[in-house]
Formats: sequence, structure tokens, C-alpha cells
Amino acid sequence: MDWLLWGSLLLVAAGMAGHLLGGGPQWWHTFSHGIWELMVKAWWGILIGIAAVGILGQVPKEVVAGLLGRGGSFSGILRATFAGTLLDLCNHGILMVGMQLYRKGASLGQTVAFLVASPWNSLSLTLILIGLIGWQWTLVFIVLSMLIGISSGFAIDRLVAAGRLPANENEVVLAEDYRLGDGLREGWRNVRPSSRNLGKMVRTGLSESRMILRWIFFGFVLAAAIRAFVPTGVFEQYFGPTLVGLLLTLVATTILEVCSEGSSPIAADLLNRAAAPGNAFTFLMAGAATDYTEIMALRETTRSWKATLALPLLTTPQILVVAWILNQSAAF
Repeated sequence: MDWLLWGSLLLVAAGMAGHLLGGGPQWWHTFSHGIWELMVKAWWGILIGIAAVGILGQVPKEVVAGLLGRGGSFSGILRATFAGTLLDLCNHGILMVGMQLYRKGASLGQTVAFLVASPWNSLSLTLILIGLIGWQWTLVFIVLSMLIGISSGFAIDRLVAAGRLPANENEVVLAEDYRLGDGLREGWRNVRPSSRNLGKMVRTGLSESRMILRWIFFGFVLAAAIRAFVPTGVFEQYFGPTLVGLLLTLVATTILEVCSEGSSPIAADLLNRAAAPGNAFTFLMAGAATDYTEIMALRETTRSWKATLALPLLTTPQILVVAWILNQSAAF
């Protein structure tokens, strides 16, 4: 019995029912509304993420290795970063896809680069952010997030090569005569529409997304509970462009489970109302670096705390330094 998964799912279902039925004390109203809001914003990303995991499960590992490039190489890190930036999914869907890429042989550095570059850099959310803060700041945030993804992924792969971090046991070494076209044709045979293929993809998507879903639903419950019992003003009052405000932003984005659709308007508010572009960048990026959903999912996939903690330990200092520079530049 997976108590965390089913217990969290039960609370999510109760919260959604409470939102629809109404009534109850104020804390329950806030909790149920928070659950409803998170599910409304994230359900499509979760479903597409499950579907993507199911499709990737039928694609040969060699195809994934051929598309992402050799693990440990700079070109492989670049490909993973661009894949994360361009894939149009919310952070919950991206997380499931990233874990499946690791199972398919992507290096630890490629997985981290994919995750760090991706949470809010999808096309639809980029357009939303342009409307909220303008294309100049949006372009700055995209470029900086990609640079952090590249530098973090490359550093992690160097640590793996030096034996400081564990290598991916699923790593695939392509034969010299391997042809990507043959692999793509095989992959298409496995995923082209048919009742047999559809059944396999659904089973694979649900079974291999289960460990991620437990942390997503648990995150929803925790975030809704914080909304219910911690006044919003406690957070809003201290998010100014100071070192304390920056650190508090880091703490808040670590604790709060905010999906990518929700992080964009909050980040825009930090930039426009608090005049703190660094805090906005931190809110967008640190969720990928310190979010417990991502950390626990990475731990269960890699089965290594060393590999898991490399994500926040390498990315968070870069995010804070960049955010501090952004706040200082905006002050002049």
C-alpha cells in the first residue's frame, strides 16, 4: 500500500469536493480552494506528462541516446537544455518526462540541464510572461536559465566522470554502425495508433509515473495547507529587492508548490510591484532547484542522495548570484 500516494490523492479529492460543495470553516474553504486551483492549473500537464512517459516507454533507448547525444559531452548538455526549453509542458509534466529520460539512458548532467531549463520556458508560458513583464525581461530570464542549466549539467557530468557522483546505470552506448533512422522507424511501430500499442502506453505511463504522482499530490496538499494556515501577507510583506527578501523568496518558492502557470504571474508581481527582478527570477528558477517534489522524484529515480543533492547544491548558488546582480542592476 502506497500510503503517501493514496493518502495525498484522498485529500486532493476531498479538497476538490469541498470546493464544489462549499461550507465548513474558513481554513477548510481556503484549503479546498487551494487544491482546486492547483488541480485546475496542472491537470493538463499531469495528463500530458503521463502520456509522454507512456510514449517514451515504447521508444528504444538507442533513439533517446541518439537524439540527446552522448552523455558527458557538451553537445549532449546543449541538446538536453534546448529540449527542456522548447518542450511545452508545465513543471509537473516536465518532471515525469525528465525521470523517464534518465531511465532511458540520459546522463545525470543531461537530466539536470533538462529540468533546470524547462519549468517555465514553454512557448505558451513564455508568451504569458511577455505580456506580464515585457519581452526584454522575458528574454533575459530565458537566456540566464539556459546558461544555468548548461553550466550545472556540464559540472555534474564532470563530477560523474571523476567518480564523485554515480553514473546512470541505464546509460546506452551506441554501436558505431547505429543508424538513428532505423531506431525511429522501430519507435514508430511501437507507438503508432492501435489498440495494442495504446494499451501498452497507458499501462507504462501510469505505472512509471506513479512515484512522481505521489510527490505531486503531496505537494498540492502541503501548499494548500500553507495557504490555509499561513497568512498571505507574511510572504508579500518581505519580498523586496534586498538580500533578506531574496532569501525569503528562495524559502517561499521551496515550500510552496506553485505550478508553472501560477509562477509566472507571481514572478511578474515581484518584478512590477516589488521592483525586484532578481526575486522574480529566483521564484521562477529556484522551484526547479529546490522544490521537494523534484528532489524526491530524482531521489527515487537515481536511488542516490549524492546525485539528488547535486541539483540544489550546484544550481541554487548560481541562481542567487544572478538574482542579486539583477536586483542591483535594476536599482540603477
